[in-house]
Amino acid sequence: MNYQLAQINIAKFRLPQQHPINADFVNSLDQVNAVAESQPGFVWRFTGSGNDALDVQAFDDPNIVVNMSVWSDLQALVNFVYRNQAHKDIMRRRKEWFDRIDFHMVLWWIEPDRKPSIEEAKIRLELLRHNGPSYSAFTFKQPYSAPNSEIINPFKENCA
Repeated sequence: MNYQLAQINIAKFRLPQQHPINADFVNSLDQVNAVAESQPGFVWRFTGSGNDALDVQAFDDPNIVVNMSVWSDLQALVNFVYRNQAHKDIMRRRKEWFDRIDFHMVLWWIEPDRKPSIEEAKIRLELLRHNGPSYSAFTFKQPYSAPNSEIINPFKENCA
């Protein structure tokens, strides 16, 4: 079975999402999401009632937004996150819009063609927060291999 990689990342807007200071980020989402969907290895991404998940309140804090997706493997996600220029350009500006969150992203393996839920993703994030990286919840810096596969860390060159 070829497992797929699920990921969630969260961010906390410094000011309410509708504030004009956040306009560049909000207005870039359609483009960045389209780029993600065109990448080799992209499988699926979570959306709310529109083309993004900005209208989904997954946490008590209304300023926390989520982005969740599924990829064919770790390499595909690394290529998009760290090597795709459109994504890198917008993420270089994240401090303009978002507060720092210690545990803002988690990765885990799922069965093919399964779409993880926000609740599952929140549990994975909590596992990472409480236990550190493990097979059930890990990070780019400490990846775990898919079941029955050998780990290849494509992120190694990007880790400082």
